[in-house]
Amino acid sequence: MANALALSRLLQLASPMLPVGAYTYSQGLEWAIESGEVHDLDSAKQWIGDVLIGYQARFELPVLQRLYLAWQQKDMAAVLEWDAFYRAGRDTAEGWAETRQMGYSLVRLLQDLNDLPTPLLTEIKQLSQPAFPTVYAAVAQHWQIPLADALQAYAWGWLENQASAAMKTVPLGQVAGQKILLALGERLPDMVAQAMALPEDHISNFNPLLSIAGCCHETQYSRLFRS
Repeated sequence: MANALALSRLLQLASPMLPVGAYTYSQGLEWAIESGEVHDLDSAKQWIGDVLIGYQARFELPVLQRLYLAWQQKDMAAVLEWDAFYRAGRDTAEGWAETRQMGYSLVRLLQDLNDLPTPLLTEIKQLSQPAFPTVYAAVAQHWQIPLADALQAYAWGWLENQASAAMKTVPLGQVAGQKILLALGERLPDMVAQAMALPEDHISNFNPLLSIAGCCHETQYSRLFRS
């Protein structure tokens, strides 16, 4: 468990106030709502939960774990390898643009905060269009946030943004949004444990419906969220 200062830093990383623009993306959820796949509380919870287990736990979190360890071990070759692996796994133009923009925004924020040691900040800035998890992992390990806590906070941030997107677009009320967070939030500890135990050759971004949703959202006529 994180110590007192690391816990504060963890809450800062997971906060919706973190100015990286995560709230401006729906990751295909807006198309699922447009198509009628998601239309009420139960269908929203089902969609978000399926993506949480089928994509986050099998791809994003295992890659984030390896990025954290690579930064911790000062293995820049591994950082570059896993950053490239993650970016290749963002299989829609929308998904790639999202992680690139959020990574860029987090680098800018870190520079303005003037908290990271110069060598680490220099290494981050030398990366070419790093993915958001790559930069997130660098900060989390520097702030000595325990690995499992860093992964759970990352998953929670994603879950909170998805619940917020559903509230705005289905639309759902605030109580419904909290029901989604309560129901799916309780899955996170086990999901993180499974992600951390996932063998490298089992890491997969294979989620056809999510990919289709992202592609369709890129050309959706009316939308609130960025593409």
